[in-house]
Amino acid sequence: MVMLKVPFSLYLRTALFYVVLVIFTLVFTSTAIIIAPALPYRTRFVIVIQGYTKFVINWLRICCNINYQIYGVENIPKDPCIIYSKHQSTWETFFLQTQFAPQTQVIKQELLKIPFFGWAFGLVEPIAIDRSNRKEAIRTVLREGTEKLNQGVWVLIFPEGTRVPTGRRKKFTRGGAKLAISSGKPLLPVAHNSGERWPNNSLLKYPGTVSLVYGQPIDPFGKTEDQLTQEAEHWINTTSEELNRCSAEDRLFSPA
Repeated sequence: MVMLKVPFSLYLRTALFYVVLVIFTLVFTSTAIIIAPALPYRTRFVIVIQGYTKFVINWLRICCNINYQIYGVENIPKDPCIIYSKHQSTWETFFLQTQFAPQTQVIKQELLKIPFFGWAFGLVEPIAIDRSNRKEAIRTVLREGTEKLNQGVWVLIFPEGTRVPTGRRKKFTRGGAKLAISSGKPLLPVAHNSGERWPNNSLLKYPGTVSLVYGQPIDPFGKTEDQLTQEAEHWINTTSEELNRCSAEDRLFSPA
């Protein structure tokens, strides 16, 4: 199928989105770095992370007309567990932070070196790993992830390890399954089609609705790492691909 010509207004909206985001990031994170260290961890998460990410999601809706719809909220466990999400774009890294508090996230340690953003992110103690040292990365996830879960903190993991463009698959790593088995906490699978609105390979933001689905928690009891990973991977990939198909026609948009 052939994409229709991208309207000029889309370029303007995207440019405006980033200009405001950069200014807000500089002001917000500079302030957070000063006041957040004195706050308790949970309060720090709500003010620093949720304050920032809620702004981004709302600004995205206002400026770029990107909304969202959530399904399967009834599947979210009462007690914190491992949020196990598809990774198509930057959108879900912001959005999922607005949904679960307090929360920590498994990230590549390079993110903490980004001026302002990384410095503020470090205040909420993410699980930072060195992806070049796989064995040590796994040990870090198991040690710090179990500790956080026992403290009542949600743990967010993107099992693909990197953003994967819509329509493609990448083999899931087993770190999340290892953590589930080690801690006894279930995996909460998350599928979505964010790549249709915020593509990984483009700066443009396409108007429309991101659909996100929470699946039924996957209990690790009696399962191997491979079984747990394969069960979650199958549900997440098939559900995300169905959501992508449902929104495919919306990407052939008319000028806004």
